[in-house]
Amino acid sequence: MVAVTGAAGSIGGPLVDLLSHHEGVRRVVALDDRRGEADGVTWRILDVRNPVLADRLAGVDVVVHVDIDLSVDVDPKARTSRNVRGTQTVLTAAAAAGVNRVVLLSSAMVYGANADNLVPLPEDSPLRAPSDIGLLADLLEIERLGARAPLSHPGLTVTMVRPASVVGAGADTLLSRHFEAPRLLVLRGSRPRWQFCHVDDLVSALACAAVGKVTGVITVGSDGWLEQDDIERISGLHRIELPASVAFGAAERLHRLGILPAPAAEMSYVVHPWVVSARRLRQAGWEPAHDNEDGLRTLLAEVAGRHAVAARRVGRRDATLGAAGAAGAAVAFAGTAALVRRARRRRRG
Repeated sequence: MVAVTGAAGSIGGPLVDLLSHHEGVRRVVALDDRRGEADGVTWRILDVRNPVLADRLAGVDVVVHVDIDLSVDVDPKARTSRNVRGTQTVLTAAAAAGVNRVVLLSSAMVYGANADNLVPLPEDSPLRAPSDIGLLADLLEIERLGARAPLSHPGLTVTMVRPASVVGAGADTLLSRHFEAPRLLVLRGSRPRWQFCHVDDLVSALACAAVGKVTGVITVGSDGWLEQDDIERISGLHRIELPASVAFGAAERLHRLGILPAPAAEMSYVVHPWVVSARRLRQAGWEPAHDNEDGLRTLLAEVAGRHAVAARRVGRRDATLGAAGAAGAAVAFAGTAALVRRARRRRRG
């Protein structure tokens, strides 16, 4: 018997449906704080942070925990509570209920986005994401909890699933907002590589983990990657190049002022590579149904009609004005840097 948390969500819903028709799964328990659309499964309505979860997992062999929040415009404390406390409760409840295995959804973001990253990154690459920053801190804590659980609860095994940038799930992320801008930010002298993970492929990978075809740490994504020129050709968008010192410095000031929703360090994920290989999944016979061009086109369709400047959602008119003569991102970054320099000169005077 397999239980899925976040079963009414954009990832959990398709996963519940797939597992309910899988010949290797006898029964599916769908867990969420609201009822979803899937039929032929057992719905149990609750917040997974509630300790009563252990009672709801009676008789379950595997728990797939996908009830995490990667959104941009949410209260950070509420997001951390859902992500970290939720994961901790799921692991503790699973151990108390005698569950054999927990599959945790994380993200390939934990590897960090760095100019010197291997392309692609092997599954056993070190986790180099900043550990004290917003969403990244949540993800690294989920990873830590997953690694510790088998030590604290002998008999419980944990499979960690780390997808590339997920598209097709209606996600509102830093990456999706990058493509809502009038121009695409590129750091001068850098070489971005883009990889996507279509939600269909993530769901099929999670199902493989649920039935035990893969264990340990697995990464998920379309084969290969797209270069920046490919991105611009397919999207029709153009780049704006800035020095790293200007882009990151101004972005950090904007975040401190509460103008940008994400810390400057998270901007690395749209300018540096974090491509993964899906090697272990492929060895188990899994193949992605979508390539990176499919993923990009899916993302572009999702963000059509939306407008953001430096990851901050704005109206169409504001985005157009911000793009006049230069990219909205460049205006936001360089303009803020100029204001800071002007303020410093006034203080000196």
